[in-house]
Amino acid sequence: MKQKLRIVADEAIPFLKGVLEPFAEMLYLPGNAISKKNVENADALLVRTRTSCNAELLENSSVKMIATATIGMDHLDKSFLERQGIFYTNAPACNADSVVQYFTAALLEMCERQKKDFRDMTLGIVGVGNIGSRIFQIGKILGMRVLCCDLPKQEQGNFEIGVSFKTICEESDVITFHTPLTRTGLFPTYHMFNENALSWVKKPFWLFNASRGEVVSEKALKWAIETGTCSVAVIDVFENEPTIHKSFLEKVSIATPHIAGYSLDGKANATSQIVQQVASFFDIPELKTFNVELQDTDKKWVIDFKEINTLVGQIQKVYRLSYDINQDDFLLRKNPEQFEWFRKNYPKRREPKAYKILIQNFLPETKEILEKLGFVIEN
Repeated sequence: MKQKLRIVADEAIPFLKGVLEPFAEMLYLPGNAISKKNVENADALLVRTRTSCNAELLENSSVKMIATATIGMDHLDKSFLERQGIFYTNAPACNADSVVQYFTAALLEMCERQKKDFRDMTLGIVGVGNIGSRIFQIGKILGMRVLCCDLPKQEQGNFEIGVSFKTICEESDVITFHTPLTRTGLFPTYHMFNENALSWVKKPFWLFNASRGEVVSEKALKWAIETGTCSVAVIDVFENEPTIHKSFLEKVSIATPHIAGYSLDGKANATSQIVQQVASFFDIPELKTFNVELQDTDKKWVIDFKEINTLVGQIQKVYRLSYDINQDDFLLRKNPEQFEWFRKNYPKRREPKAYKILIQNFLPETKEILEKLGFVIEN
């Protein structure tokens, strides 16, 4: 009889419990509590960003494959894993639409607060991969002027619409980061936004960071906010998370606990992908096409815009139904020391495609934009 696999998994990976049990002995642990002893006899490790997969954890273990239920892989020591012959994989684009939802909610919220029309703004996107390319489409849907910077792609000659990071800083009203965190190579992203970048800025700008905290120098950003150089800062990721400096938290416009990609849809996608990867690596036919199935929300919203006569106001009101970013901001500010608890206990958030909405007294552009943003608009 074939021996069951031994798999250690982060207990916070949703929809996972019960799926692999027919084929493996499962050990579920908090991501930051997975230890060398836990993995020494394991065949596979299923993680999120809170587990550092390096020599300290994996030296002399029997681990053959690692799957992270995330887009980013900076918590994986790739060089070590490759030397050890440990296969590793991520869940590319799993929560890209969730991050897009986060960005759009934050942009609309700040436009409403600042009485700005997004159609009059220039959007600068740094990093044009699975997420950045979707943000590009959002900018176009909203009628913004969009600039893109992806230095590795531009260097390879396969990205024709890119501009320099200096141009992004000089011309953008909104700068949003969607890069991995890298510290070496031709284009390291560690502290990509720093004092030098500020010297290029020619007008007050908004900064959004939902990539990795270390991509933005908090010291430089704090100075920019204090001097009015940066008039809006939306921060989902922090340099020393889960520890947050309260003096920095007080300065930013919207602060959230690294949950931009935490929609239920994104989590379902991530789990589906890593289960399929385990099934492929260990040849489990029954799970090679596994997918977590989510039902559309059973709520049907009826929204009358009789009292709202601006495009920004109408779009923002509908978008807030799918995700009110102010709730995440409020909870984190109230108890920043609960950063990890908020992530682990994050409420169910569905993406726009799960909602069916009937709108009344709307501007001609409203229905078209909402449909392009993913909502199902009924007559």
